[in-house]
Amino acid sequence: MQSPLDPEPVGSTEDHGARNTLVIGLLLVSAFVVILNETLMIVALPHLMKDLGVTASSAQWLSTAFMLTMAVVIPITGFLLQRLNTRPVFILAMSLFCFGTLISALAPGFVILVIGRIVQASGTAIMMPLLMTTVMTLVPPESRGKTMGNISIVISVAPALGPTISGLILSVLGWRWMFLLVLPIALGALALGAARIQNVSVPNKAPIDILSIFLSAIGFGGFVYGLSGLGEAALHVPIISPWIPLLIGAAVIAIFIMRQRFLERENRALLDMRTLTHSRFTIAMAMMAILMMSMFGAFILLPIYLQNVLGLTTLQTGFLLLPGGLVMGLCAPTVGGLFDKHGPAPLVIPGAVLLSLALWGLTFIQRDTSVWLLLIAHLTLSVGLALMFTPLFTVSLGALPPHLYSHGSAMLGATQQVAGAAGTALFVAIMTLESAGLAAAGADLHAVTTGGIKAAFLCGAIISLGAVFAAFFIRKPEGPAPGAVASH
Repeated sequence: MQSPLDPEPVGSTEDHGARNTLVIGLLLVSAFVVILNETLMIVALPHLMKDLGVTASSAQWLSTAFMLTMAVVIPITGFLLQRLNTRPVFILAMSLFCFGTLISALAPGFVILVIGRIVQASGTAIMMPLLMTTVMTLVPPESRGKTMGNISIVISVAPALGPTISGLILSVLGWRWMFLLVLPIALGALALGAARIQNVSVPNKAPIDILSIFLSAIGFGGFVYGLSGLGEAALHVPIISPWIPLLIGAAVIAIFIMRQRFLERENRALLDMRTLTHSRFTIAMAMMAILMMSMFGAFILLPIYLQNVLGLTTLQTGFLLLPGGLVMGLCAPTVGGLFDKHGPAPLVIPGAVLLSLALWGLTFIQRDTSVWLLLIAHLTLSVGLALMFTPLFTVSLGALPPHLYSHGSAMLGATQQVAGAAGTALFVAIMTLESAGLAAAGADLHAVTTGGIKAAFLCGAIISLGAVFAAFFIRKPEGPAPGAVASH
């Protein structure tokens, strides 16, 4: 006998259509609120470095810790989505996010602020796989491009708008207000979702492997911590070489992967690596990793350059970055429709080329580069990202059988966040290392900062060539056979 808490089977009736639209809409709005916070602190970093007395490499942990926490928590969401219904998972995600926002708003110092960001990220980490898995379950393959376009608005536009919104807030208020203003909105989303979201999944028994969680946290944490420490090592001799946690993290990640392969034999894997046997998923995921590294690296470098070299205010910086975010938002639905009609190739290939051109262009910045040229570069970067996000999300998960959707969503989300965290840490580390060398040679402050940022953009430009190469191998997956979703 079916429990009152269990959802009705997903069908094609009018009631189910209205229910599905409501659920996806509420998830999209809530996801936009939580993802916005991923980059909300970027423009504020120069302020926080001064107010809290921390270095750039330390301050960037406000973004890196957020993304790293997501990467550690996201694999667990595969377990949550299999064991729990849609509504309780949503309530858990938004409650964590609201609590983390409150901690951040009241934080007396840098350490507590980082802890608040970590709690925020725990909620965000649950929300994104919930959204992706729900869409893949409810939306038929022929319509996924349009829906994924809406998801692209959340995943690409929300982070892009973060610097603009924080710039507006910081121009008239203190940094705590970035959290105090978000908190009532998040609480409203929690209340609305708790009242209106219906269960659309069918829970089943899924084991959880505690050792896998431990390995995931140590592996990803050590890897990104070591990468971030490379920048600090340029300024002083650290107690522990950053290469130690970097290598330990890489080794533990390898052990984690082997552990998952072993657990797959009994269908007990925390993160099912059989998703990687589907080549279209793997290629799209690798390309997504390059995009996230480039996007978050650029998002953290541009505000530093605009404020510390060109002397722009936080408000001016926010407005300069606003058009790029708006372009991504306006393009996403159109890109989704084009994907449904023409497939990914006409979109991802020119998108990858535009991304690479923008990053190569930024390697030529000088201490007096025109803000208009920077605006053009940022718009070009934004258009390139907009052309790629929707096709890559749709191709990657669409290449998997339905019973792997939750694992694919978790793996894609974890890859995005590790890549974003690694990109942020890598770009800042290169900037710090190059700046330290220029400072030792006697260069002035503006030349030191500009040289460091140029070196970091050069690294991003070289990485972007991998996206151009991979774009030629992106293919539209064949949809699952009729009834495939219902059969799992």
